[in-house]
Amino acid sequence: MNMDFDKQLGFWNFAQQAPEKIALIDPLGREWSRGELLHRCNQIVHGLRAMGLEPGDSIAALLPNCAEYIALNLAVTQAGFYLVPLNWHLAEPEVAYILEDSNAKAFFCAESVADVAIGAIKTVKFPVQNVIALGDVGGYKTFETLIAGQSGATPIDRRAGMVMFYTSGTTGKPKGVRRAMMQVDPDMAATMMTMLLMLFGIEPEGDNVHFCGSPLYHTAVMNWSSSSLHYGHTVVLHENWDAEKMLQAVDHYRITTAHVVPTQMVRLHKLPAEIRAAYNVSSMRHMLHTAAPCPPDVKFDIIDWWGPCVYEYYASTEGGGTLVNSEDWLKYPGTVGRPWPTADIKIFDDQGHEKPTGEQGTIYMLMSELSRFEYNGDKEKTLKDRFGDYFTAGDIGYLNNDGFLFLSDRKIDMIISGGVNIYPAEIENVLITHPSVADCSVFGVPNDDWGEEVKAAVQLTPTVQQSAQLHDEILAYCAERLAKMKLPKSIDYMEVLPRDPNGKLYKRKLRDPYWAGRDRQV
Repeated sequence: MNMDFDKQLGFWNFAQQAPEKIALIDPLGREWSRGELLHRCNQIVHGLRAMGLEPGDSIAALLPNCAEYIALNLAVTQAGFYLVPLNWHLAEPEVAYILEDSNAKAFFCAESVADVAIGAIKTVKFPVQNVIALGDVGGYKTFETLIAGQSGATPIDRRAGMVMFYTSGTTGKPKGVRRAMMQVDPDMAATMMTMLLMLFGIEPEGDNVHFCGSPLYHTAVMNWSSSSLHYGHTVVLHENWDAEKMLQAVDHYRITTAHVVPTQMVRLHKLPAEIRAAYNVSSMRHMLHTAAPCPPDVKFDIIDWWGPCVYEYYASTEGGGTLVNSEDWLKYPGTVGRPWPTADIKIFDDQGHEKPTGEQGTIYMLMSELSRFEYNGDKEKTLKDRFGDYFTAGDIGYLNNDGFLFLSDRKIDMIISGGVNIYPAEIENVLITHPSVADCSVFGVPNDDWGEEVKAAVQLTPTVQQSAQLHDEILAYCAERLAKMKLPKSIDYMEVLPRDPNGKLYKRKLRDPYWAGRDRQV
């Protein structure tokens, strides 16, 4: 792998060299040339500076996937600002909290979330003149007003900016992962952003086309889309993810790279044979996935269908990580790979003692100079999750003799029943393969004798109905594949599980009602 940065990449360079090439196909199907997208992002820089924003200021965005979001990210990262992406599923108090916690100086929001945006603006008394709306949001200044009359010329005093993502807040209020600004020019910073693409053996420019169907407020989604642009690739952007629509896009645009999560792989896996056969997916060279372990049976099928183009990596908003290609995964099914160059993984117990090979413990990742971070305004949490230069995202796992990492589960999700550790992911990997199960989640609920017992929440496929017979079939299916102590003691059948559009499950919403008024120790 060549890490020579003498040749700078970066969208801005590519756009100046070949402005006529297509950079982006937005959710409306409009094609944006590199030159058009560059012009728009430069206008945004000039517009924000005219509002009085200065390097180091934060800009919050509550936006759906759209060309303006892509342009805003390109603008921020060449003008020394922090972009703070907000999950558009958040409630008004949650948006207000992040606006205040991030000390945002400007707030981009969309008509589709107008009520939440307006409520948050009023809650924190956000300066109305610094609100920029896509569409009609309570009469606030529109995006068109921001860029009206602004030059599309390259701004002076360009400097690298950053994206400050907020953690999901599964164990309390979300925290902004804030990194110091890189003291390099934007083109060099963009080139460094493409390191992960280099690690996977992805080539710059050429005929590469990246598919993005997940929300840009997610770390990996934004990073892969941005890096693809900075690598000279075309990006096909959908507003939301749909299994067949992804296949249509791969076939039509000859997609070469895509970033997915295991939930999306499950939905691809469960498509009817006639739909799978209707589309040509041979153009795909790198289907990348992360976020959670993928059920092995599902991944075996995807590799058989799409070919050895499936790559998995393990990382977090805070940094990472490991990676594995299809060939190595088939040798070690279930692995999330070995540390990539400059990365390192250690397994520690709660006292900070390193665990031997093959023994489970908490996974800690080495912070590099590029990935070093702090939780915005929370020094205690920053230090709490670290042993020296190693930090944890709270996952449990082990390393095998060849240095491949295997995930067991998140520490907070582990079930302790009668003193035995039970990992929900193992049970979920079995449940999801039942033909009548469309989605599932496993978690611990109180048991007066054993401390906790195994509970499952199941979403059935649209073609079946809940019945006592089906319930018994699902339990029997599990009993054939799992030890008795891991079997669900009860199942809640739900119309839909609480997931965001990127597939992230809010397990806390399922588990917490059972623990109301009780203390849960993990």
